[in-house]
Amino acid sequence: MANFEHGDFHARIMNSFASQGAMEMLGAELTRISHGVVEIELPFDQKLTQQHGILHAGVIATGLETACTYAAYTMIDTDASLLTIEFKVNLLSPGRAGRFLFRGEVTKPGTNIIVTDGRGYAVGDDGPAKLIASMSGTCMVVRDREGFQD
Repeated sequence: MANFEHGDFHARIMNSFASQGAMEMLGAELTRISHGVVEIELPFDQKLTQQHGILHAGVIATGLETACTYAAYTMIDTDASLLTIEFKVNLLSPGRAGRFLFRGEVTKPGTNIIVTDGRGYAVGDDGPAKLIASMSGTCMVVRDREGFQD
């Protein structure tokens, strides 16, 4: 892993992700961390579906928001943190697969505001990954605020 001007973001993201009870409950795992890009994978679990047996929209939004926010973490100083202040998710296709991939990418880095884009994919054994959702999001950089240190 390359070491960029914002410190060891890889270790920082791994430690932060490990402390998220929501990601543990979902069974999610970090599978890629690079400058401006983070990927999270999630195995299919019937407990995470809606009434039609497809991955719940809330789970999709959670995976995308988390991947996008951690992508933004690769762009900030080690003494700062982030809060998501806005996101929009487009659900493009039903979430049916054995595994799901959520990729977050920084679109526009900034000192106070970082804009991200996310893509969610259904990953099966029978062909290429299928795009099931897209997201645009905005994170606010938080500095010197009690309770927001990573």
